[in-house]
Amino acid sequence: MTSIARWLMLGACCWLVWSSAALAAPNAVRQVEAMSQGAQAGLRIRLREPLSAKPPSFSTTTPPRIVIDLPDTINLTGQTRRLLNRGEIRHVDIVQAAGRTRLVLNLKRPMGFDTEVRDSELLLTLFEPAAGESSAGRSAEVASERVSVVDIDFRRGDGGTGRIVIDLSSPQAAVDVRRQGQSVVVDLMKARLPDVLRRRLDVSDFGTPVQAIIAGTNGDVARLSIESRGQWDYIAWQADRRLVVEVRPPKAEERGNGRGYRGEKLSLNFQNIDVRALLQVIADFTGLNVVASDSVSGSLTLRLKDVPWDQALDIVMQARGLDMRRHGNVLWIAPRDELLTKERLELEQRAQISELEPLVTETFQLNYQKAEAFQKVFGLDGQPGRSSILSRRGSASAEPRTNKLFVTDTPAKLEEVRRLIQITDVPQRQVLIEARIVEADDSFNRNLGVKLGYLDRNNPPGINLPGNARLAIGGNYQGVNDQIGPAGPVVGQVQNTQFVNLPADRIGTNTAATIGFSLFNASANRFLNLELSALQADGKGKIISSPRVVTADQQPAIIEQGEEIPYQQATSSGATSIQFKKANLKLEVTPQITPDGNILLTVDVAKDSRGIAVGTSYAIDTKHVKTNVQVENGGTVVLGGIFTQDERSNVVKVPVLGDIPGLGALFRSTGQLRVQKELLIFITPRIMTDMAGSRPAPPP
Repeated sequence: MTSIARWLMLGACCWLVWSSAALAAPNAVRQVEAMSQGAQAGLRIRLREPLSAKPPSFSTTTPPRIVIDLPDTINLTGQTRRLLNRGEIRHVDIVQAAGRTRLVLNLKRPMGFDTEVRDSELLLTLFEPAAGESSAGRSAEVASERVSVVDIDFRRGDGGTGRIVIDLSSPQAAVDVRRQGQSVVVDLMKARLPDVLRRRLDVSDFGTPVQAIIAGTNGDVARLSIESRGQWDYIAWQADRRLVVEVRPPKAEERGNGRGYRGEKLSLNFQNIDVRALLQVIADFTGLNVVASDSVSGSLTLRLKDVPWDQALDIVMQARGLDMRRHGNVLWIAPRDELLTKERLELEQRAQISELEPLVTETFQLNYQKAEAFQKVFGLDGQPGRSSILSRRGSASAEPRTNKLFVTDTPAKLEEVRRLIQITDVPQRQVLIEARIVEADDSFNRNLGVKLGYLDRNNPPGINLPGNARLAIGGNYQGVNDQIGPAGPVVGQVQNTQFVNLPADRIGTNTAATIGFSLFNASANRFLNLELSALQADGKGKIISSPRVVTADQQPAIIEQGEEIPYQQATSSGATSIQFKKANLKLEVTPQITPDGNILLTVDVAKDSRGIAVGTSYAIDTKHVKTNVQVENGGTVVLGGIFTQDERSNVVKVPVLGDIPGLGALFRSTGQLRVQKELLIFITPRIMTDMAGSRPAPPP
């Protein structure tokens, strides 16, 4: 059999396999074409069979793309890339794999989109996203209104890849996947994330570039932050209700070069080949259109084996001092100096055109921020030494009554101002901050005292001493008149003489309990009086103060309640003036909402109260804490606390007599005191539901 016959048989077999696969598949993409939909372009996808429901779709902002998955569908267009260049559409990639066909719509900038099924046609409509709306556009409001995250899982794939699997409750989810530094951020628009899934997963032990997965919320957006380490790349796709993000390390040929060569491998072995002919060989291998400048010349000897074609092209350009610019599937190759000179001339021409371009005045309505603040931040007020986004001829003015901004500049600069307003003129989120100041005290006091008295109505009490001397025994007594010293006999009344007077101390308004005994001889008129006093007091108290305040994100707020105490202050002239000092409860706080849904707080809490009197004024009892802390949404944290304990034991006694065992208790007074005080300060921030952010912004 000749070689021609063998090729014909092989082609027939391939055709039979392809046709049988096409007949086995339930549906197929027959044609993809652009269509005009008002001022914006759209896309019409013609299928072999009608669709029963809208296929799953999502969009990304960096790069701006819209992805549509058609399950159980093959590609019959005969193309893997369709160049359109219509409106904001660059081209459409049509990829068939695993029994489904994915259409990737590459855009010039992020756009909103909506899909509609008409029998065997799928229509995709693009529209301008509203101010503050994400790239998922209107489809996020419709498709993801009731979407929730069911589960988040991590798996290790072949070659050390880390695969994050996100199960959703509905395939109609608006997804935004982008890279931020060393992390991949996945935003699910208007999706609910259960509390059990709001956590941090440490997956560093799996040996993949992925180190941790942080799941949280940012308003009505469920956000996953995939933290990675080293060199890595990622890819994301969605199949029905499952969204997969795969982070993989670079291949061996991609390491050591920041460009990351990914072209198909080829081998080159030439001796003194002309550079223009070598570029033609690479163009034939890649299918790209190559335009070489007239100044590209010379020859080159090289031997390359199994090298990506983009790396081979880079080696050729570096060897001959060339550079390239790519526009779609066209490569323009010229000497590096020539390209730089041309680009510099283009920039100079643009600058000259901007100087001659007519100015246009446009009015911008700001809805959530002050026009004067926007004018000042972006340098539109024309202050010297401040950078401005306007051109040299541009100017801007603000009208406070209607909160409008009037800008005069070239159309390109006006478009920049419009984009900045769309990004910055968004409603601020509100935070409710509640503080609790708990003061508790526990006190215990016990006192024991005694009064001892003796009276002899016939003779003054005392002891005869040699030399006609007499030692009187007595103290003071209470009657109609107080008397200090030995008591003498008084006719008609019984004197209450006390020569030991050590009663129990009083605490506040508490009065010690007393019990008295009298031992007397009626015939001799002699009396012995004993009075015992005892006092025990227990006290427990609790004071709870709970100030709360609502403020916007990154805006300070203060709330206080109390009194101002007047006092006199001398002036330099010698006169006095009345001044006031505050004794109040104050909460001063500035919140900042982090991207992962936590709240950073700058807190200043104080509780001052009136203290003891000092002259004509009062002292101030102060309780104060000032700190910075990070708290999760709805969580409670203890900012600080103070615990004090005071224990005392007092003994008041008559010297010598108070130390006599047993009998000494009649000549002393004892007291015990224990006071415990504790202060705790709690704070709880909560992000309030942003009702204003869920409503569309009014038209400008």
